[in-house]
Amino acid sequence: MAMAIRIHEHGGPEKMQWEEVAVADPGPGEVKLTQSVVGLNYIDVYHRTGLYPMELPGAIGLEGAGTVSAVGEGVTEFKEGDRVAYAAPPVGAYASERIIPWHRLVKIPDSISDETAGAMMLQGMTAEYLIRRTFPVQAGQTVLFHAAAGGVGLIVCQWLKQIGATVIGTVGSEEKAALAKAHGCDHTILYKTEDVAKRVHDLTDGKGVPVVYDAVGKDTLDGSLDSLAPRGMFVSFGNASGPIENFNLAVLAQKGSLYLTRPTLMTYTAERADLVESANALFAAVDKGLKIEVNQRYALKDAAQAHRDLEGRKTTGSTILIP
Repeated sequence: MAMAIRIHEHGGPEKMQWEEVAVADPGPGEVKLTQSVVGLNYIDVYHRTGLYPMELPGAIGLEGAGTVSAVGEGVTEFKEGDRVAYAAPPVGAYASERIIPWHRLVKIPDSISDETAGAMMLQGMTAEYLIRRTFPVQAGQTVLFHAAAGGVGLIVCQWLKQIGATVIGTVGSEEKAALAKAHGCDHTILYKTEDVAKRVHDLTDGKGVPVVYDAVGKDTLDGSLDSLAPRGMFVSFGNASGPIENFNLAVLAQKGSLYLTRPTLMTYTAERADLVESANALFAAVDKGLKIEVNQRYALKDAAQAHRDLEGRKTTGSTILIP
């Protein structure tokens, strides 16, 4: 029997249960995976708590890597034994085996390990769509990225340096500042003790930045908007501190005819061609030297502790769960 972390009701980490599950043969258009790595991401917390509703009972998780153990009728792009990775619905990654639609999978290049692939697909493709498609950053531009020492942050800092941009990153401690700088962040701001917008304007000769990437949410909203140059773009792609609610659109006019977008990876990779292009761009960046820092490893059965550490902001870089 396969094993999985499942939840029967929304709530805290204690709601996750380690259970035996039956995994059927793949149906038409489906692939059965034996998973070697499961990625931990903040969206898993949103599913667990019910901020993003899901059908219960069920397994959470959107990212993993492993080996194809069987393919269903009509699947021609993959075969038994292929190494594959994914970062897409349906949820259910927190399992030793699972079924997934073939068109959500990508093949892992020989140059990349299962561990690296399982740790980077969601965060790496998030970095890709943010800096290449939501706001295509150009060489010479300066950007503000919140939580620069997090999983997406460390990838973004490195990727932006490949592009030739200047990165200002917010962090929660001197240790995280050093980590972000080691991965290409040019300037760090200790958001707990410094005025973020003031520091951004000091660093940009009063101009502000053309784009702010913010996955923190309500706690950083004002600082993000005040850091933007006129007609700048506020990219809100997460809610680590809680969702932004009752937002007054008139504020965008008052602060300089700003743009606001709330993108998701699932929209940007909904079409298979976009998914494959995003993954290939990520693989290419890694081949050029982008490093995926797997700084925490937990047994999948210990996922509750991994969630506590993630929510307590005790993690840096990427975190993986081992089935």
